[in-house]
Amino acid sequence: MRSVPNAAPPPRSPSVRGRRWYTVAAVVGAMFASTLAVVATSANAADPLISQGKTATASSTENAAFPASAAVDGSTGTRWSSAFSDPQWIQVDLGGTAAISQVVLNWEAAYATAFQIQVSASATGPWTNIYSTTTGTGGTQTLAVSGSGRYVRVNGTARATIHGYSLYEFQVFGVIGGGGGCGTANAALGRPASASSQEGAFAAANAFDGSTGTRWSSAFADPQWIQVDLGSAQSICQVILTWEAAYATAFQIQVSGSATGPWTNIYSTTTGTGGTQTLTVSGSGRYVRLNGTARATAWGYSLFEFAVRTGGTPSNPPSSPPPASPSASPPTSPSPNPGGEVLLSYNKPGVASSSQDDGACWQCFPARAFDLDPASRWATSAWTDPGWIYVDLGATAQIKRVVLQWDPAFAVAYQLQTSSDAVNWTPIYTTTTSTGFKQNITVNGTGRYVRMYGTQRSNGYGYSLWEFQVYGTGGAPTTPPAQPPNPTFPATRLVFSDEFNGAAGSKPDASKWTIDTGTGQNAELQYYTNNNNANMNGAGQLVMEARREAAGGMQYTSHRMNTGNKFHFQYGRVEARVKVPKGNGFWPAFWMMGADFLTGRPWPYNGEIDIMEILGRDTTRSYTTLHAPAYNGGGGYGFEKVWGIDLSADYHVYAAQWDSNGIRFFVDSTEVFYASKATVEATRGPWVYDHPHYMILNLAVGGDWPGSPDASTPFPAQMLVDYVRVYQ
Repeated sequence: MRSVPNAAPPPRSPSVRGRRWYTVAAVVGAMFASTLAVVATSANAADPLISQGKTATASSTENAAFPASAAVDGSTGTRWSSAFSDPQWIQVDLGGTAAISQVVLNWEAAYATAFQIQVSASATGPWTNIYSTTTGTGGTQTLAVSGSGRYVRVNGTARATIHGYSLYEFQVFGVIGGGGGCGTANAALGRPASASSQEGAFAAANAFDGSTGTRWSSAFADPQWIQVDLGSAQSICQVILTWEAAYATAFQIQVSGSATGPWTNIYSTTTGTGGTQTLTVSGSGRYVRLNGTARATAWGYSLFEFAVRTGGTPSNPPSSPPPASPSASPPTSPSPNPGGEVLLSYNKPGVASSSQDDGACWQCFPARAFDLDPASRWATSAWTDPGWIYVDLGATAQIKRVVLQWDPAFAVAYQLQTSSDAVNWTPIYTTTTSTGFKQNITVNGTGRYVRMYGTQRSNGYGYSLWEFQVYGTGGAPTTPPAQPPNPTFPATRLVFSDEFNGAAGSKPDASKWTIDTGTGQNAELQYYTNNNNANMNGAGQLVMEARREAAGGMQYTSHRMNTGNKFHFQYGRVEARVKVPKGNGFWPAFWMMGADFLTGRPWPYNGEIDIMEILGRDTTRSYTTLHAPAYNGGGGYGFEKVWGIDLSADYHVYAAQWDSNGIRFFVDSTEVFYASKATVEATRGPWVYDHPHYMILNLAVGGDWPGSPDASTPFPAQMLVDYVRVYQ
């Protein structure tokens, strides 16, 4: 999670009082801005988020604009704020007794230095502490806890500021019913599966293999089903569906004692939202089936995972799920041109009801929604209803599909309309239950102009779209720039290599690396020197050394170097074999930045890919994170891996395999995280990584996240790099 000097401007909330844990400074003349979206990486990745959308209450609110419900709505564009006094509390009703494993607090600048996380069976207590601190740091706090209750409360007893307490998000992870016998094991893992159909190689078994790198996909028709044999009759208490972008808007979860039915519904919806759905159910059967009756897209149904939790230990569980193959091809998003349709809207003129152009959203003009640039957007300057934007396709077209990638300022209710004259409009799609993020909408209409006409906003701001894409036939399409082909993994063509085999005392290869000098970011304490802190050791490694010495007004010196303007690449496998130092305050990292940062695009709009970050205070954990306009800093999208071994004791290979479908992160041969483009777009915001990046290696000292060195920190300390390689 590496911030850089050109950081994003603040969210558009007029009441933001400051920044959070991860420094995100405002930039004069920044190109674009967005409300941040929160992403929490669970220490127990099996436990779902169970608090979002539940009933929340609080001891007080600053005013009606900051209710308790705003802390459990899934948006960091809203928040709860309390009265300016101690103590204050906020609590959420989970709707049933739950076994709670983690709480994530995303604080506004007005945070708690002292607070407790408490649970209770009743809204009025008595309350049991499951976490307590008097040294809260604000920002995003991910707290591993253990407790059981229907109600979970944050009880603030000491404020960090003169203001009240203020939370963007209060997230509770666990298992509803866990306190009453609902197990945490996936009873469907590795069990026999079947389906009504499958697309290509995407078999039913892929949804039950424990890997989100594989998936089941059906034929492109309704209805379709997928079912699993649990091996014996079980009491079913929860089903977790991890959808690919092709999800079901209407479906049922069904159980039966026979593979051929009859089937009993234990859950039914006509308003499915895709993403990851955690469903509390109650029923019994040997077979569990998802029966899809209405698709959200023109394609079939597609599930990365279909997990089933039961009231007891599953019968005949498999010994272990098969490991995900490092060379497995990532899942693909739906085809951009099924049936011969093409993108009609690229670089076409846009017109809108209004456009924002100020410090919070600079030049957010209509054209930004049609430029295929996921880091630029259109936004209305008028925060009123209705709000609209349309595109001129240049000639009459048959409209078959519209893709909208919403900013958090999205339309709950809107129409898609067509026109031949931009005056008289015909609706071809209407919704009053939009959930934002990415929406892939099958339509049937004719016209030269296509309009999104919003009639109800999701929040107090206007309407904002990162992308508005129109697909079909006819029109006067402009062909967008071609993207490079996806690599086939394992990639074997070496396109960059530095083995650091120079003589002892020699410096990094100036034809490959630029040495950074000066201070860092994030309140870091080091001064980066020009080569004085980096030398070959003569044994095939680069030694990056942090020292306790004064330079540039700082107390420490260290090293950072990058391949900017010397080697940029898009897609492939990138890896470095590194041995990290151990000690309070050290922050080694291997990461990448979008190359357009070098030509003026500010962070995080250029896209940042953190392949490896480790904190010297706890070298049993590694971090991989993505940063983009809609998810960055403490809300970056990534994963914390707890290893149970000391990563500083030896060399390890930290790698990423990257293509147009997503990025897989590895440590040695273990895949630790898969960031799926389709999943990110459907649940977090735009994917801003489909363009060239450059690599960075550095050893920071101190900062907001790792904390400062202390008397126990060993100096000098060395980060050893055996090699850096890129394959395509």
